[in-house]
Amino acid sequence: MAYRAFFALPAENFSTTTGQHTNAVYGFTSMLINLLRDEEPTHVAVAFDAGRQSFRTELLPSYKGTRESTPEPFRGQVPLIKEILEALHVPTLEREGYEADDIFATLATQGAAAGMEVLVCSGDRDAFQLVSPDVTVLYPRKGVSELSRMDPAAVVEKYGVPPERYPDLAALVGETSDNLPGIPGVGPKTAAKWITTYDGLDGLLEHADDVKGKAGENLRAHLEQVRTNRRLNALLRDLELPVGPDDLAARAWDREAVHRVLDALEFRVLRDRLFAIAPEGEVTPESGFDVELADVLPGGLGAWLAEHGERRLGVDVSGKAVPAGGDAGASRCPTTPGRPSRSSSPTSARPTTRRSPRGCATPARRRWCTAPSRPPTSSRRAGTSCTAWCSTPSSRPTCATPTSAATTSATSWSATCTASCARTRTPAATRRAPSTCPWTAAESRSATPCARSPSPSSPTSSPASSPTAARRTC
Repeated sequence: MAYRAFFALPAENFSTTTGQHTNAVYGFTSMLINLLRDEEPTHVAVAFDAGRQSFRTELLPSYKGTRESTPEPFRGQVPLIKEILEALHVPTLEREGYEADDIFATLATQGAAAGMEVLVCSGDRDAFQLVSPDVTVLYPRKGVSELSRMDPAAVVEKYGVPPERYPDLAALVGETSDNLPGIPGVGPKTAAKWITTYDGLDGLLEHADDVKGKAGENLRAHLEQVRTNRRLNALLRDLELPVGPDDLAARAWDREAVHRVLDALEFRVLRDRLFAIAPEGEVTPESGFDVELADVLPGGLGAWLAEHGERRLGVDVSGKAVPAGGDAGASRCPTTPGRPSRSSSPTSARPTTRRSPRGCATPARRRWCTAPSRPPTSSRRAGTSCTAWCSTPSSRPTCATPTSAATTSATSWSATCTASCARTRTPAATRRAPSTCPWTAAESRSATPCARSPSPSSPTSSPASSPTAARRTC
């Protein structure tokens, strides 16, 4: 089923930011969620093949020999599936020298004998031989999202023979996926007719000489191949296993382990779907508490940080989460229990600018320049001004080599910006060039945004003539 899920979902659309493909994991987990939700099983187990070699390849080395090597994007996904199952406390079973089909055939037989209603979810048609009034096979019809319920009536309707004689039909027709060739020119309808007429495969082989026509000749020419196919497609129902049906009762999940695995796989939607069907008793209700929410208006975040920066803070960011991208719309910084603070993104207050909160860790991260316009290229001088304060919507204020307005030879714009930077920088002992230009505590409490300076040609643009304007101008 994991292999079917791999081909049902495009690998290029499912991968983590580290490059790990997850399409098989996603498809398998989604199918499992649907089964747990729709069928509500009391006992659950998942069987895996232990490898390509089994007693069947010893009998016929070419068995499944036409299957291609495992695709590279599929490698490593089976262990991830097992991690999810382990967190859900779903037992996984495998045994060297045997196939997963033999494991669930044994468990299905034991469960039916114990009076259980058994559901087997498998993409292998050989599982149809297990169908009985107590055993139903859920067979994928499209990818892994749509499953057909194959009960005795469904098998008869589809193939014209009862479930216990499906292996006889498969031996005559062959199975391409297992590299088991059938009789040339014989399809399911002819095979079903022969099986019905001669009361099974054994009766047909005993009366092979009575079968007329070209099909009869082909049958007699491939008798040994038919017998081999029948030995190989028979599922073992008495395999020795470390557990029985009673040991597979559904258990409460390891909630924290599930979160860790899903976080690593970057599955968000599946997390909600999974915990929506969590077993009863999985989540223990906790006592609630009242929350008072204080809004921090644009420009006031620095003051709030200065007031609360001495204690440990946590950050909750709301926005659009996309691997290697995304955008933050608001952040919440809990301080004392029940009294979080919320800072909305300036995108809602000033549509012409864009600025996302960078965190609540240090008071040094102050208000950023939010001027909606950008100075002309000719008015900016790299290395002598606060270049890029307002150059792009996402820019943060940066200072080049610290200079003063009195010594700069740049244009009026550059001089004004430099004066603003020099006036509001941290003490000289802690300055670096180039570095960020944090605002002073007094300035950080001001809600006045940066305003574009006058035109470089304007005689009023000199910083010396207007210190206040210089401090608040980019």
